Amino acid sequence: MIRLLYSLLFHLAMPLVWMRLLWRSRRQPEYLRHVGERHGFYPPPPARPLIWLHAVSVGETRAAEPLIDLLLQRHPEHAVLLTHMTPTGRATGRELVQRHPDRLTQAYLPYDLPAACGRFLDHYRPQIGLLMETEIWPNLIAAARQRKIPLALVNARLSPRSQCGYARLSALTRPAIAGLSAIAAQTAADAVRLQAVGARQAIVCGNLKFDVTPPAEKLHLGARWRQALGRRPIWLAASTREGEEALLLDAFARLPQRHLLLLVPRHPQRFVEVAELIASRQLACCRRSGGELPDEQTRVWLGDSMGEMPAYYALADLALIGGTLLPFGGQNLIEAAACGCPALLGPHTFNFAQASTDAIACGAARRVANAGEAVTVASELLQQPLLLARMRAAASRFSQAHQGATERTAALIEGLMAPRAGC
Repeated sequence: MIRLLYSLLFHLAMPLVWMRLLWRSRRQPEYLRHVGERHGFYPPPPARPLIWLHAVSVGETRAAEPLIDLLLQRHPEHAVLLTHMTPTGRATGRELVQRHPDRLTQAYLPYDLPAACGRFLDHYRPQIGLLMETEIWPNLIAAARQRKIPLALVNARLSPRSQCGYARLSALTRPAIAGLSAIAAQTAADAVRLQAVGARQAIVCGNLKFDVTPPAEKLHLGARWRQALGRRPIWLAASTREGEEALLLDAFARLPQRHLLLLVPRHPQRFVEVAELIASRQLACCRRSGGELPDEQTRVWLGDSMGEMPAYYALADLALIGGTLLPFGGQNLIEAAACGCPALLGPHTFNFAQASTDAIACGAARRVANAGEAVTVASELLQQPLLLARMRAAASRFSQAHQGATERTAALIEGLMAPRAGC
């Protein structure tokens, strides 16, 4: 009955959903492409048996890369269906499709309406479904159970705040979580919280993001930039969110002229907005999209490009991780560590709570309270090359010490696939 009410409310809200698509398409026209897929209508499926993996956006798609590569290697008879919810996630996944053009296909996951979910599953008939991180959709999970398609939540995480939200909606969320065939949790704390909201069992497999290898060509690009820019101190603000750029720019203006801020907003639809914020503060700026490197007069380099974050980390002396100054929960500090880049973290890191704690404990990262303190600490660290070198070494050790989640997660998945493979 609760799920029926949820479905009814979802149906009633669809005009608002369509309006949101139209609104977002003003900045990203891609939101109006493949609209039929969001309602369960798709082109012909691949002929191979399918492993379906859902990665909602950019971060989840990148985290899934090593798992997809390993599953394709171990199951040569299968193809992978990679689904998303955002155009940026789909664009990121396109790089994987180019690596495996005959064995990987992309689509949007439909909205969580019973008919749309049924059409999706009946069309593709996956052997197994893998949902990345926090994707709990009651109707989708129920439709998979009706069709005896095992679903696993992999790289699963659940913050204390999300746990409280799930508890308030337990009549809806508890049966959905209990309907999952397996859960591969990032940390022991995530496993405990997931079991508290209904998971039958959650196995700690680690975080797949630690197994993502930065592309060598991007690291080489960053090294070339570093050589071209010489010894000028470079501070990266990586994957910043709305409201954070203004705080950082106001504080950064107090740093010496010789410092360069490399500012990379999280969402591409905000590139123009952030460029205007920089201009309003009369800070000399150049843009990555312009193709020219900063000169000595440039104060801010706007990283308005997609897929080049490893190059930015390879270039920078120090990075502030976006989404941590304001209560967004933090973006991926693990990518910085994999590139050997020391990190500053604001107070809001609940999306990566354990990783943040571990990175600080081993000396790969420092905590700051706000944008002003971030500027002060960055200025101090940029004048201490030996300390930064120790932090870089600690970041690399931190990254390497936490690898192995892909193998553990693949073993869990293959345990679910084995019974069906014999049918």
